[in-house]
Amino acid sequence: MQSGPKNLDEFVLLPQPRKIVRGCGCCGADELRTLRDGSLPAQSYRLAIRPDGIEMAAADDAGAHYAAMTLRQLRRVCDGPLPCGTIEDWPDFPVRGIMLDISRCKVPKMETLFRLVDEFSEWKINRLELYTEHTFSYRNHREVWQHADPMTAEQIRELDNFCRARFVELVPNQNCFGHLARWLTHPRYRDLAETPNGHTAWGEFRNYPCSLNPLDPRSIELVAEMLSELLPNFSSRNVNVGCDETVDLGQGRSKSECERIGKGRVYLDFLLKIYELTKRQGRTMHFWGDIILHHPELISELPRDAVALVWGYEAAHPFDKECAAFAKSGLPFFVCPGTSSWNSLVGRTANMLGNIRNAAENGIKFSARGFITTDWGDNGHWQTLPFSYPGFATGAAMSWCVESNRDADFAVQLDAHVFRDTAHVTGAAVLALGDVYRQLSSQRANGSNLFWFLRGDDIAILADKTSASELNGIRDALREISAQLRRSEIRRDDAAQIQSEIALGISMADTGCRRAAGEKETSDDLQKLIAAMRAVWLFRNRAGGCDESMEPLRRRLA
Repeated sequence: MQSGPKNLDEFVLLPQPRKIVRGCGCCGADELRTLRDGSLPAQSYRLAIRPDGIEMAAADDAGAHYAAMTLRQLRRVCDGPLPCGTIEDWPDFPVRGIMLDISRCKVPKMETLFRLVDEFSEWKINRLELYTEHTFSYRNHREVWQHADPMTAEQIRELDNFCRARFVELVPNQNCFGHLARWLTHPRYRDLAETPNGHTAWGEFRNYPCSLNPLDPRSIELVAEMLSELLPNFSSRNVNVGCDETVDLGQGRSKSECERIGKGRVYLDFLLKIYELTKRQGRTMHFWGDIILHHPELISELPRDAVALVWGYEAAHPFDKECAAFAKSGLPFFVCPGTSSWNSLVGRTANMLGNIRNAAENGIKFSARGFITTDWGDNGHWQTLPFSYPGFATGAAMSWCVESNRDADFAVQLDAHVFRDTAHVTGAAVLALGDVYRQLSSQRANGSNLFWFLRGDDIAILADKTSASELNGIRDALREISAQLRRSEIRRDDAAQIQSEIALGISMADTGCRRAAGEKETSDDLQKLIAAMRAVWLFRNRAGGCDESMEPLRRRLA
């Protein structure tokens, strides 16, 4: 908490408002007046704190909600009466979302989702998507989800109502083309696969199918069945149908047709069939734009009411080039950076900040209609929530107003409005943990070697690329940050869990470094690590998928 009274523009909020005008130097009264001002832009508000009371003016109900959230944050960080002044605020992007991956082992409990929606809503996030491959309980497809603890129709409707009350749109998200191995590996569906016996992707063979065969009429029938059952549970009139990374397209059953008319044409023809399904359901189709960007000559053939999602997760991702391609065509699009937490154990802070800033600046430059911060769970979803929080918060801040948040003190924002740490320790510590990977001379995209030190089977190859001094430096940094965290004073009801989740990330990173340094891995060490990971997992997440996530460690234990 920051002591007051002081000037209004000295308080740190999340997101930092667009414009703050200092007042008379007096303190404002507590009496609150609200009014509607139709001259203000959509979602905007004006918060005036005066000696005679507080006036909140808003363009609409959403703006009034955001004004109330700003006032809540002001009262959180001000120890005493609020100083006088005026805040005028509105968003850069009309849509500001977060996408949670619930298909890579980890499906959050309902109470976890409710907590996150409350937090996101306070940070002026207005869209949530739950990335789904197999984790919805489709009535006729039990074998696909039976071990996953999926979201049920009743739970979706409950979450949808909860979101709407907080001005968050819950958007259905179901991958409908690629990333369907969880379906296609089952005998009942394998005949629908493009490559039933496996495919090659990113230079290596994978012995499982990935994408639907777009030439088989039964493929679109399956998609139609999924969407017909899923969509009625959402009040949103949008749907994300995925269709990214169809890496095996043209390797199997569609090979001759791809050679005849082109892989891009085969892809587009199937995407347009999915589009027709969404139109019949009265929905606007959103789809990942990576595949169509490889065939820019086809972008003009996309319906003008479809929305492309431009994604990329490295700091230097070419958002400028990709946004320009969609802007030139007139097709509406969103920019979609990431939290950089997956495949990392403790995050990648520098990359996350650069990636989100890059997406926001180019999204504004090329008039993107929305901004979605993605949080993936590749390879077992080993990152814990505190290491995704910096990306969530940064995405919320930058998508609201790039100019006022570009150089914000994110450590202070995290301590004040995420971790609620009155000792001002946790925010800086988590960001510092997310930078320890930079001490490694060997770097990789979409993750850090810290993760692969712990999970990977090719530890000798990784170790050869890493010096003892690098590993010792990282371990020293982990110990130093761990010592700093003992001074934290987190004021959340789940403070003990936050501390356990951070401690687990540190322990996992340290264990990986010891493994890379050649220290012998004992069964006792592995058993303790698996037990700690399981205990942390089950606090916020459903049991389904937990054993699968731990399988690489269990395999080594055996």
